[in-house]
Amino acid sequence: MALATGSRSPDRQRARPRLWMVFAAVGLGALIIALLGLAFVRVYDNQLIRQTESELIAQGVVVASLYGELLREKVGTEDYGVTRLASWPFASPSDSELRPILPSLRASDEALPAMEDPPVSAIPAEPRAREAGKQLSPLLAQVRRSTLAGIRVMDAQGVVVASSSMGLGTTLVARQEVQRALRGEPRSVLRRRLADPEDAPLASLSRDTGVRVTVVLPVLEGERVWGAVLLSRTPMTFAKALYADRWNLTATGLVLLGVVALMSLAAAALVVRPVRALVRQTRAIAASAPEGFEPVARPVVEELAELSESLAGMATALRDRNQYIRSFAANVSHEFKTPLASIQGAVELLRDSAGAMSPEQRERFLANIDADARRLTRLVQRLLELARADSLVARPARTEVGPLLAALAERGRARGLAVEVGAVPAGLVLGLPAEVLEDIVWQLITNAAQHGGEGVHVRLEADVAGEGRARVVVRDDGRGISESNRARVFDAFFTTARERGGTGLGLTIAQSMLRAFGASLELLPPELQQQRGAAFAVVEAAPRLWTGPASG
Repeated sequence: MALATGSRSPDRQRARPRLWMVFAAVGLGALIIALLGLAFVRVYDNQLIRQTESELIAQGVVVASLYGELLREKVGTEDYGVTRLASWPFASPSDSELRPILPSLRASDEALPAMEDPPVSAIPAEPRAREAGKQLSPLLAQVRRSTLAGIRVMDAQGVVVASSSMGLGTTLVARQEVQRALRGEPRSVLRRRLADPEDAPLASLSRDTGVRVTVVLPVLEGERVWGAVLLSRTPMTFAKALYADRWNLTATGLVLLGVVALMSLAAAALVVRPVRALVRQTRAIAASAPEGFEPVARPVVEELAELSESLAGMATALRDRNQYIRSFAANVSHEFKTPLASIQGAVELLRDSAGAMSPEQRERFLANIDADARRLTRLVQRLLELARADSLVARPARTEVGPLLAALAERGRARGLAVEVGAVPAGLVLGLPAEVLEDIVWQLITNAAQHGGEGVHVRLEADVAGEGRARVVVRDDGRGISESNRARVFDAFFTTARERGGTGLGLTIAQSMLRAFGASLELLPPELQQQRGAAFAVVEAAPRLWTGPASG
């Protein structure tokens, strides 16, 4: 069974998400995708590693400065250490003594292999460096207890002279980062970390990471390298960092979710209200209610405003078309009913009384049947022409008016009509195809001959009307159009020459053809006519200035 117009579908009971739910899902999805994107590019892991690197750099600079001061007391002005060979890797102003050390590690950097315990050096440590390191070792052990960083100080040959735990007298010169530092270049690397059986999850003090951050800083005195400081520390894992900051992150997440929810609801409110109004409008259109023909008030969103205006325009056009079809059907029915009734009556009389009729009576009835059949034929032909005019597809074209009017006047005179061409500006062009303009002007000429009376004269003119629109005027000096008929002259099937074969569709067809091109057909008021009779004007849609060739 078909649904009533505007009624809901039978599957309306099936669960479907509301529009605000869709907006909320889109907002939440965007937030999740953004967080996953940050995790994918390891932004937080980079931050954790660089934070650890920054901490080690800060500690190393202090340790290097203390070691340099202790060693300077013992060396004095002696040319100590080795010559610096590497340039400073970080940019600094040329006129400044600044030597910035910037964190440079990333989570995606390749981790070097884990190093085993360093071997004992075959070369003993430089005595003065060993004495300075002995003074520094207690301080390093105390720092390690607070920062958990392993710290070792080496002399210029890479032999450990001070340590936060153990390893005095060992050598680290085999490590590439130490070699770079002993050349005078700060160096940071990632090294793999061997698993510690005492590592514990989340709440433990251990950071439980698979890599260690190692920073090696040279101890510089002018352009001489006095030694190096090596610091290493395990960076915080992503999971433990989240656990450690879980309450702040939870609060931030809830705030973000709230913001996403509010923004989604606000966006949905901007759309849902006009969408519901559009639904009500479409149902009103289906029910032919008056509110369906008015656009939605304050729809906020431009596209929804355009949609509502289009719906209202469509509803108005459909209503007008429906009224036109109803009126047209009634008029067609009336126009067909009269000749059909006449034909039917004449046929019944001939069937019942043909034997009693004289030849003259039978001929008269047959002539009436023939006349009514011809009228029906003309009516059908005109209806077909009207249908073609209503479905006419406009194609841009231009026609030079002068030659076309001259050809129509010649055609009219060939058929015994008094047609002449009046004032036509040279080169005037009208924005209509030649065949359309020709059909319409010829229809006006034949109308004037049919309704104007005996001896009517038709005059064809052209000029430029208001707003620069070109027009063609067809005037006659006939009986003219009465005031009561002027308002109905463009109505379909209205004619004062029905007995002469008029169908009342000529001007309707002309209007339909012109409507496709945005042009119009106007009946000029009596005060604008230069003589008695009637005057019609074909006016183009918009001002045009044609200078090139036009169709004839």
